Amino acid sequence: MPSPPGVRARRRSLPSLTPARRAPGGLPDDRFFRHIVSGMRNGVIAIHRDGTLALMNDEAYRIFSLPREPLDVGRPFGEVFRDRPDLLRVLSGAFELTTLPNRAELRLKDVDRVIGYTLSLVKDDSDRPIGAALFFKDLTQVEQQEERERLRDRLASLGEMAAGIAHELKNPLAGIEVMAGLLRRQVAHSPDALSMLADIISEAKLANAIVVEMLEFVRPLRLQLERTDVAGVLHQAMTLAENTVARGETSIRLQLAPDLPPIDGDEHQLCQVFTNLLTNAFEALEGRGHVDIKASIESVEQDPAFTGEPEPPTLVLVVDVSDNGPGVPTDLNDRIFDPFFTTKTQGSGLGLPIVRKIVDAHDGRIDLSSTPGVGTRFRVTLPVSTASCWFNRASSTKTKGNGVYGSNSHR
Repeated sequence: MPSPPGVRARRRSLPSLTPARRAPGGLPDDRFFRHIVSGMRNGVIAIHRDGTLALMNDEAYRIFSLPREPLDVGRPFGEVFRDRPDLLRVLSGAFELTTLPNRAELRLKDVDRVIGYTLSLVKDDSDRPIGAALFFKDLTQVEQQEERERLRDRLASLGEMAAGIAHELKNPLAGIEVMAGLLRRQVAHSPDALSMLADIISEAKLANAIVVEMLEFVRPLRLQLERTDVAGVLHQAMTLAENTVARGETSIRLQLAPDLPPIDGDEHQLCQVFTNLLTNAFEALEGRGHVDIKASIESVEQDPAFTGEPEPPTLVLVVDVSDNGPGVPTDLNDRIFDPFFTTKTQGSGLGLPIVRKIVDAHDGRIDLSSTPGVGTRFRVTLPVSTASCWFNRASSTKTKGNGVYGSNSHR
């Protein structure tokens, strides 16, 4: 039956459903698929069955901090990833494991990153494995944010208990100190009694100082934000630290990048942060060695996979406080910011937790890098403007257990 007028014309105007470009033999042009992989926000690495690298996109090079070499594709993946043994271990098991990892995590200590990954086989039309593909995402900022949230939960319950204990102890300690002072007047003729009372008063003052520090730690922090000159804060912190602990022969080297901008911060609280870090360095060095203070401005790229839309880089202030002291034992690195944990013979173990609390309140972060026998570095990173909320925004969109990569942390 002939078609009604106009129908034939409409049929001819319908868009074609066949691919616009095809390679010889009728197969889709593989350049299109290469562009897909190149533009993905996830890292992708694929290997052939013979152990050679098939492809690796730009995001994979960035996450693993590897330089791109023009002849990487086709080389044995053991050569390409020789500096990343953890990645080699994962890829080497692709053709040996009966169940491949899905939504697993890999911690790369040498580049200080955490990635979530899925490993799958690439099969031909006969269902034979001809290669393997690793799909992964950088979860470092997400992990750091979740660690901060876990710490806040622990501190909240600990703070309630500590506040109650501190209030109960403060009055008896003050009473001991007052009564010991009165008793000292009555035994002025006995040197031994005076010596014992002096020890009692000294210990009571030390206990009271710990209680005061405990109350400061559990008390809600209220920042007085203003445009703050970091150079001035660092100079003031150096003076306060020298008045707190004997510096001895320890030298200080201060390096300030030119034209450091003021930041949104609480000058008093930030001064406490750097005073505490310098005090710890002086105590570790015991009058020897040197302390380096370096302040600079860096630009932090936001990951659009977490922020939703591409955003301009955020300016952050980075301050490193380094010393060449004995360092922190490796097994204590994860505990150094825990409340009441200390390696000193005398101390409350609240100095560094208070420092972290202040840095967190400024939407910043503090990182420890230490090698026993070589030295310790504390890095404080603060946003130049609080309006940016650079740290929280980068990981606020992640939902636990949702998406391709989970958050199964094994601490």
